[in-house]
Amino acid sequence: MLFPLRRVGGAPPLLCAFALLLCGLFGKPAHAARPMVTDDARIVEPKSCQLETWLQYRLGDMEYWALPGCNFTGNLEITFGGALTKGFRQPTLLTDILFQGKTMFKTLEPNSWSLGLALGNLRRPRVHSDRSPVGDFYLYMPASFAFFEELLVVHFNGGWRYEKARRGHHLRWGVGFELQLSEHSWLMAEAFSEDSSGAFFQVGLRLWLVPERVQVDATLGDHLEKSRAQERWFSVGLRLMSPAW
Repeated sequence: MLFPLRRVGGAPPLLCAFALLLCGLFGKPAHAARPMVTDDARIVEPKSCQLETWLQYRLGDMEYWALPGCNFTGNLEITFGGALTKGFRQPTLLTDILFQGKTMFKTLEPNSWSLGLALGNLRRPRVHSDRSPVGDFYLYMPASFAFFEELLVVHFNGGWRYEKARRGHHLRWGVGFELQLSEHSWLMAEAFSEDSSGAFFQVGLRLWLVPERVQVDATLGDHLEKSRAQERWFSVGLRLMSPAW
């Protein structure tokens, strides 16, 4: 999931997460994009769901993200969720509402490649002050390339975003990789950009606590061109996968 550049993700709904966990300890394998901003060209298994939930800290602000997603039809992953933000000496506010659909033109196999398309809308109530439920539109095409039986997977994203508040159009891009370190751990790194703020990078680790069902991760990120304290962030996440119903 290519989540918004105003990153600080995390999610308080752990009770919902563990409820999903109890339902989902067994089933078909599935893969995850979180915590990468550069999305992978994969979706959850047909007739199954996932819950991506994470928190991110940056210069006194904490964001809590929850993004549930399901594949009802077999080739269309629907995601709907958002973020709460707690600023320094500020109340907790709903700051992001996201809706996205993602489909695949070719599925990823070992030593092969995959290609997809994602279309979404991101509304920020504090920025989009009108009563319209519509925020910023975006679309992108994720492509993934698997090497050495998927021990190394490289991802590329290219797309467009319309910033409603400023009526601006932005190109968005991302490139990253996942390198398997052990049976249940991966190293990730990426560089990406979504608007005129410039390019950013992120590095992190992903661990499966229950293979293909319960995943945790942690990342560090910063501005790519020049390090700035206000741009630096740290995130930790939890992702849960359900079996097919």
